[in-house]
Amino acid sequence: MCGIVGFSGKQQAAPIIYEGLKHVEYRGYDSAGIAMISDGQLLVTKDIGKLNDIERKCQLSSMSGTIGVGHTRWATHGGVTQENAHPHMDCDETIAVVHNGIIDNFQELRHELSKRGHIFRSETDTEVIPHLIEEEMKKKLSLREATAIAVSKIEGSFAILVICSTEPHKIIAVRKDNPLIIGISDSGNFAGSDALSFPTYVKRQIHLGDGEIAVLQFDNIKFYDASGKNIHKESQKLDSTWAGTEKQGYKYYMLKEILEQPEILESAAQQNKELFTNIAMDVLRAEQVIFTASGTSRYASLVGRYMISKVAKKLCEIMMGSEFHYFVDSVDKNTVVIAVSQSGETADVIEGVKRAHAVGARIVSVVNRPQSLLADMSQRVILLNCGPEIGVAATKSFLGQLIVFYLLAFTMINSFDKAVETIKGLRNDVFNAIYWNNEKLRVLSQNLCTKKDFYYIARGINFAIASEGALKLKEISYIHAEGMPAGELKHGTLALIEPGTPVIVICPNDYTYKETLSNAIEAKARGAYIIAVSDIENEIYDYWIKIPTVDELLYPLVTIIPLQLLAYHIAVSLGLDPDMPRNLAKSVTVK
Repeated sequence: MCGIVGFSGKQQAAPIIYEGLKHVEYRGYDSAGIAMISDGQLLVTKDIGKLNDIERKCQLSSMSGTIGVGHTRWATHGGVTQENAHPHMDCDETIAVVHNGIIDNFQELRHELSKRGHIFRSETDTEVIPHLIEEEMKKKLSLREATAIAVSKIEGSFAILVICSTEPHKIIAVRKDNPLIIGISDSGNFAGSDALSFPTYVKRQIHLGDGEIAVLQFDNIKFYDASGKNIHKESQKLDSTWAGTEKQGYKYYMLKEILEQPEILESAAQQNKELFTNIAMDVLRAEQVIFTASGTSRYASLVGRYMISKVAKKLCEIMMGSEFHYFVDSVDKNTVVIAVSQSGETADVIEGVKRAHAVGARIVSVVNRPQSLLADMSQRVILLNCGPEIGVAATKSFLGQLIVFYLLAFTMINSFDKAVETIKGLRNDVFNAIYWNNEKLRVLSQNLCTKKDFYYIARGINFAIASEGALKLKEISYIHAEGMPAGELKHGTLALIEPGTPVIVICPNDYTYKETLSNAIEAKARGAYIIAVSDIENEIYDYWIKIPTVDELLYPLVTIIPLQLLAYHIAVSLGLDPDMPRNLAKSVTVK
């Protein structure tokens, strides 16, 4: 969830590292820092807060030196304090480490190191790493050798960058179960948790494998396996769409990404027919099919399960990413696992997939980020083709996932081409869902932003949209919101409805309309303020959010749009930053 950037080059490194950290702010963080080597001395500057504020206070970008590492921290072990911010150092303050991941055995390591006289300055798990390296370097080992031995003692997941003032021209990079990418340019070499941290002039990349170590200098990179043997790795072209992104005049990325969704229909539908046909055959032949996903991706998977059941008559199971690995005893070679993750880095999902893969399950991943950890573990990979999504609250990637599942369902009945044509034909409908509602919802949000509880209800395929709409609201506005099947309202939740309580009713004119409307009437009778998302007006609505009329399987693609806009406008009305909600991160790389 943290962002890591390292650079070794010919020019001043701090401004380059600082800009790289700015580009990975979306991953979520609460503190940041940079370590540099200047004239043989290790310099570390770090603090809590947003990068802009730290820069004003500490002048991160003005630090001297041509080699350094930077980090944005999302707290796991230890509170949000300057001491707990990265980078972390050894006792002699010659080694600096930045780390993404979790060290499961840090307490045992810290206790042993403390008994041997090491002094710890933070509460973090990360701080054991520089002390472990320090011990090995005292045995006259090189920085690379010491780092290799240190990480061999670590249990857990990690992506680590190390610099040391006694070897001032090197960055050591090593990873296990967390992404770490090497960027190559004529001006120097980079390491980062995300290619978005690289400047646009970086044209080539190398993905570091589990247990592999890279030694970066300004004019060369060497790679080693876990045993210390030198290995050769081929670089790949870095997709320019993943080398940087801008707001293009919008105040927030989230609004930009919501408004991009009419174009996403075209890009997400640009899929390989042969790939989809092979996956469809895998799913049809499988004795069991399991979707595993977290958060927004799980709600998209619920829609996908419904589509596959309705169209291809194949029943699938849905498992939360954090729960799936507890059920792997039921998985075997006759199972297809469809793993869904925008980032392809979601630790909960990856843990379950690794265990399913180990027992022979066939893995299909649905990801937005090319060359991700999840994609590397899969036999077949579907890319969403949405481009970088910077806002923490997923919007356009959710739409892309729905499109992928629609295409897959119809591929299972040999109708891929027709499904692609249908999706592309929705462009005006998605545009209208935005155009009809954006300004109206901005005004409505000013009246709703003081409400403390929202309930989203729907039936059938629309239930997942109710849940996703509620998730969007609570993610970025910090207002309690709950999505549920409309029929469940009277089984407990109706007791919470008071006069003026907003109840968002997703009731398009489909097979669920009449029953959902009846549930809305029950809520209204208790004083609820009914906000309906529908293509037909009804007198019971207190507020009507109009959507286009489409085929019943396609309603999720137009009903979700105004719910995203409503959440966005409520957050902005409250004076909040919807791109970086508190306590949350875009890529959840810890379990």
